[in-house]
Amino acid sequence: MAIELGSKLEGKVTGITHFGAFVLLPGNVTGLVHISEIADTYVKDINDHLKVNDMVTVKVINVDKDGKIGLSIRQAQEPKPGQETAPKREFAPRGDRPPRPDRPYGDRPRGQGNPRGGQGNRGGGGGGRLNFEDKMSRFLKESEDRLSALKRNESKRGGRGGRRG
Repeated sequence: MAIELGSKLEGKVTGITHFGAFVLLPGNVTGLVHISEIADTYVKDINDHLKVNDMVTVKVINVDKDGKIGLSIRQAQEPKPGQETAPKREFAPRGDRPPRPDRPYGDRPRGQGNPRGGQGNRGGGGGGRLNFEDKMSRFLKESEDRLSALKRNESKRGGRGGRRG
C-alpha cells in the first residue's frame, strides 16, 4: 500500500522518544509523529499521551524523498463541537494597514518620539531624518553616557567580586 499525503491510517506505536513517537503503518513502514503533532494542547511528556503498542489514527502530513514519513495524530482527529479551528489571519504589509484605534502608539510615524518619555530604541524625538554619521555619533555619545553611569554605580557597590556582607 502506497503512503499518500493527506491520507488517514491506523498504526501501532512502536517507540517513544523525547521528540516524538514512531508509528508502524500498514505495509510495514514506520513514520514519526513529532511531539507538536500529538495533541492540541502543550505536550511536555509524550508518555502522558501515548504508550508503546497503542493503536492510533494518524494523518500523513509529509513524505520526504529519502523515505521519511511525517505523521500527525492531532490533525487526524475530528474537531470537537465548539472547537472548530479559527481561520488563519492574513496580515497586510505594514504600510497598507490603517491605523488601529485600540493601539494608540502602535503605528506612530518615526520621528515623533516615545510618548512614555525617553528616547526608546528608535532614536525618536530628533526632528527629521538623520544621516548615518549623525546616527552613529548619537549612538556613541549615548553609549559612552551609559557606560560611565554603569561604572559610577559599580564603584559605589564595590565593583566586581567585591566583599558582600
